[in-house]
Amino acid sequence: MNFNPNNCRNESEVETKLIVSYLLPKLGYTPETWHQEIAFGNIRLDFLSFATQVIPLVVGADSPMSVVMEAKHPKQNLDRHLRKLNRYLTSLSIRYGLITNGKEIRIYQRVAGDIQLVFKCAGQDVDTRIDEIISLIGRNNLKSKISDNRELKDRKNTLVSFDLISAAPLEQNNPTAESEPSLISEPEQIPENNPVNLQIKSDLIVETPKKNTMKIIAVYHNKGGVGKTTTVVNLAAALSKQGKRVLVIDLDSQANTTFATGLVKFEDEEQDDLKDCNILHVLQSEDGYPIAEVARQSNFCHPEIDVVPSHIDLMQYETELNQLDYSRMILIQKLAEVEEKYDIVLIDTPPSLNFYARVALIAANYLIIPSDLKPFANQGLINVKDFIKKVNGFKKQIGKKPLEVLGVLACKISTNSKFVQYSLPKRREAIPKRYGLEIMDSVIYERDDLAKCAEQIQIMGNMEIADPISVLDFKPDSIASQEFEMLAIEVLEKIGKN
Repeated sequence: MNFNPNNCRNESEVETKLIVSYLLPKLGYTPETWHQEIAFGNIRLDFLSFATQVIPLVVGADSPMSVVMEAKHPKQNLDRHLRKLNRYLTSLSIRYGLITNGKEIRIYQRVAGDIQLVFKCAGQDVDTRIDEIISLIGRNNLKSKISDNRELKDRKNTLVSFDLISAAPLEQNNPTAESEPSLISEPEQIPENNPVNLQIKSDLIVETPKKNTMKIIAVYHNKGGVGKTTTVVNLAAALSKQGKRVLVIDLDSQANTTFATGLVKFEDEEQDDLKDCNILHVLQSEDGYPIAEVARQSNFCHPEIDVVPSHIDLMQYETELNQLDYSRMILIQKLAEVEEKYDIVLIDTPPSLNFYARVALIAANYLIIPSDLKPFANQGLINVKDFIKKVNGFKKQIGKKPLEVLGVLACKISTNSKFVQYSLPKRREAIPKRYGLEIMDSVIYERDDLAKCAEQIQIMGNMEIADPISVLDFKPDSIASQEFEMLAIEVLEKIGKN
């Protein structure tokens, strides 16, 4: 079997087509000797392979028998991820690390407290250079290195358990492998700043389940028409395709996100099946209407996401809700009830400085500010900053960390070549200079595919029912799809969920 890097369009395909289907078998690793999505504290490895099948898994100081393999999006520059790979290898005392984006393959070796490049080739050359890779990290070659370092076995290995350790369920490409508790021997070799908290045990292995750290991201600008809903729904789809469990909450009475995710399957108000169970009821009831019951699964994208729908009734109850003592914090409480169910929550907000926008930002950990970078949107950033300041003042009173702004996201940007070449860079530079806000690396351009995927319909009897789908499902190979894939990667990096 030969490898073609052109077949890898995203990070998931680099994992499945290069690492799982090609490299691991070529290197002699069997399903029992490699594990996917395995976590040690706040370190999460894409793949960890072993020369020998050991139960329990043991990662030893200066151990030559394990290899970390990290997959990145084909458009990602591998140099940006070397610091993180260095931390993985040095913190866990693992000797070899392979990192690839499909177009390029590199192998690094840990030497003291640093890593050194020992192999590099283009993805298209991997077939002709596979023997070199095998000589470095092939399973049989690592076995021989174990023999050469047999003195390691004479050391007394102290078994330890991790506080906050997990082995995530393996994906379909490795259905037979079992999740095992993971251990590190010779803990005295681990640096003091190692992110894994260790509890020493003499002869007992205790596996403490990792507490899921659900991240809540509000998408907000007080200027309308800047691509907020388009960003929320397609970012949700992109995060879902990255393997994240995603919940979307629509907090705008216009219910654009509810429409955009295909939850409105009725023609008139008499058939309205959202009226009696939506975000309004979540906010009105201190004890009833938990998110788990109100959220609906949407087939807007695959894998599916869950959506808490909005409703136009939200508009008339704002004053009443604002007078309730618990109203501003009710969403915090109800999201805490589902923190083990979701990895990421995206909240779509109204384009205003109203109560619902305040509820969203109080509940959120992070904020994305979509903007078309036009004058009125830019002037609105002054209001946004002032609003964030007030929200953070309230968050401080209730003991919550301040909102972390991920940045201003350039949205609905013209694809005119002269504009992109000359005007766009100046507009992007103006954001941090004039408003003191970071500008995100990703850019979402105004493209026909984004409009077409939102206009999909299905015929039900004599009715035409809106049936929108994400641009990633509508045209997976489109430029618009790739832009949201890159946005998802950037967001995951910034919130520590990659």
